[in-house]
Amino acid sequence: MIFDELMEQTKVPRMVPVRFDVERGKITAEQIPGLLRKSLDEHGLLSRVEAGRTVALTCGSREICNIDVILKSLVDILKEAGARPFIIPAMGSHGGATVAGQLEILEGYGVTEETMGVPIKATMETVVIGHTHKGLEVHFDKNAYEADYVIPVNRVKPHTDFRGKIESGVMKMLTIGCGKQHGANICHTLGFPNMSENVTEMARVILEKRNIPFGIAIVEDAFHGTWKLQALPGECIEQEEEKLLLEAKALIPGIPFKKIDVLVLDEIGKDVSGAGMDPNVTGRSSMMGRWEPYAERIAILDLTEKSHHNGCGIGGADLTTQRFFEKMNFIVSYPNGITSHDPASMRVPPVMPNDLLTVKMALQTCMENDPSVGYRLVWMKNTLHVESFWISESLMDEAAKDPRLTITGEPREVPFDEDGNVPWLSKPEGPYGKHA
Repeated sequence: MIFDELMEQTKVPRMVPVRFDVERGKITAEQIPGLLRKSLDEHGLLSRVEAGRTVALTCGSREICNIDVILKSLVDILKEAGARPFIIPAMGSHGGATVAGQLEILEGYGVTEETMGVPIKATMETVVIGHTHKGLEVHFDKNAYEADYVIPVNRVKPHTDFRGKIESGVMKMLTIGCGKQHGANICHTLGFPNMSENVTEMARVILEKRNIPFGIAIVEDAFHGTWKLQALPGECIEQEEEKLLLEAKALIPGIPFKKIDVLVLDEIGKDVSGAGMDPNVTGRSSMMGRWEPYAERIAILDLTEKSHHNGCGIGGADLTTQRFFEKMNFIVSYPNGITSHDPASMRVPPVMPNDLLTVKMALQTCMENDPSVGYRLVWMKNTLHVESFWISESLMDEAAKDPRLTITGEPREVPFDEDGNVPWLSKPEGPYGKHA
């Protein structure tokens, strides 16, 4: 094959396993019902929901740790109070912007009518409930609009493509999640530099027009573990979310090097990050540019099963594999890019036949590497698996100076099989150790 000939002299460096000590959350699934009830009781929030009334609970497309337990606990608490809860898929244009696609995503998270014990009402139909001061229409899920109360449930975290006092969280769930494809499209119309302002202003309209007694905010650690679970009074959602966002930002560590030549990720996916791979870890965003570790090349080997063939985010990579390309479904992927007005996230980079050639091409095309030092390469499972990964020998001295990093093994060759692929992609742990 011509690719083998052209890159015959390019050698994949020997790699060293390292452990990255990062703080973890300690909340277990068993603790969630009690913690949720305690948070609601602290502010007397259940008294805001009248018995016999309908309550719409939101469930988004991001894989949130324990989301099935959180929703089921909330359902049970509301039922005990005499309310009539139901769940809506609140995920903008995800799931191919179809009812069937959004229900499939919820089912993948264990959120079904059978497991939750309440109806799941799915629609892409919205109602225009107002306008922002810029004249933007504010859309709201029709089923949620018809409910007596709406309780948004979402994770508060740094967004992948914009910065502001409000990023991804309860406010965004109201604006984009409940706005469905129409609302998400309008919110993105003025571009990502205006997103924080648009999300905030549209959510304020919703908070004014609809009866939202409280929201449920979730903060996760760097590994998608539950860090905090907090009920927010409706009138305090914006202010409290700003505080939680600062806390969430402090929990996400980037790759701990000033500069690397190549980053290899075994996989990206919507269950890993809204951007497929989290820019807060990689230091690269199609909207915000690049920062440490200033990776010159990013190579992606595979797409997670829970992405349901949504390959958005591959546009942030420089190389990928035939395996990834065959898993990516354009019909499922493109609605995200259309809605977010971000074609860059959908661009498919050069496709190599196997993992070895993909990594070699990433190395071969580096222009900023120092030959006297050798390629500075970081190889990770995904951007959630930051507690253990591989580094090339050239990064060992820098790693030894970082108290957060521990070298846990000897340098070794990457074990490509006879087809030029790494053998661990079908295994849950791979060579990195257990991912909690």
